[in-house]
Amino acid sequence: MPGAMTHRDTLLVEEAEILSHQAHPGEQYILRLKAPRIAQRARAGSFVHIKCDPRLPMRRPLSIMRADARAGWIELLYRAFGDGTRLLSGHGPGTRLSVLGPIGRPFTLHPERPRALLIGGGVGIPPMIFLVEEMRRSGGYSPLVLMGSEVPFPFTARPSQILAPGMPEGAIAAMPLMDDWGVPSRLASLQGYPGCFHGYVTDLARRWLEALSQAQRDEVEIFACGPHPMLEAAARLARDHALPCQVSLEEFMACAVGGCAGCTVRILTADGPAMKRVCVDGPVFDAATVVF
Repeated sequence: MPGAMTHRDTLLVEEAEILSHQAHPGEQYILRLKAPRIAQRARAGSFVHIKCDPRLPMRRPLSIMRADARAGWIELLYRAFGDGTRLLSGHGPGTRLSVLGPIGRPFTLHPERPRALLIGGGVGIPPMIFLVEEMRRSGGYSPLVLMGSEVPFPFTARPSQILAPGMPEGAIAAMPLMDDWGVPSRLASLQGYPGCFHGYVTDLARRWLEALSQAQRDEVEIFACGPHPMLEAAARLARDHALPCQVSLEEFMACAVGGCAGCTVRILTADGPAMKRVCVDGPVFDAATVVF
């Protein structure tokens, strides 16, 4: 449908135009869409449900990596691994796609915890980039961004120009965008990529946390998005150091608006365990409440 319409007073359906579509190694793509109304409402941790191609009736959920409310665009990073995303990867600038969003409960910032540790794994990296943008706009936060991937990163890593005390010797690879923003970042992988920490990204996070003083750790909050094993490790890391931790869960979705209940996860509540929908009750949850 042309234009946009409200959906349940918070969601929008927008006919978004592809502004750019960049291919990166590992069948990864960065898609920039002109979607001004969604860009106005997008928050770090929210996602969109996109119609990848007219030949496919089902939409696909994709995390928002960046949003520019003034310019009216959003950016999505995705990996082509199924029929929908492979068809999506074939569309070029000028193509119009139906996009539903922004969907979901986003991350919540806490000024009393300014020393933020952001952990992104694979396609869980995009919300971390968006979260850094929000922290920069809010001011008062000192984020460290750690990214892990077992396929090539969707950017050309370079040696960081920003010191990050507590990082192992040789772990110097960083995301250029973070360096440009003045935000320290480090990369981790088991694939032997130059300058990357050899190990899991949560192991790198543990090394950093253990190098802090107790007073410094008292200022830390962990934010994480990635595959379930990584999120479980992040939750364990937070528990070991008595730190708050927010995790953004990834699940297969059908409707993405809470109607089908196909993306439920087990969450601990004050009234006992309950099944919560990742799409609308999340995707961001307190890690201490998630039953992994």
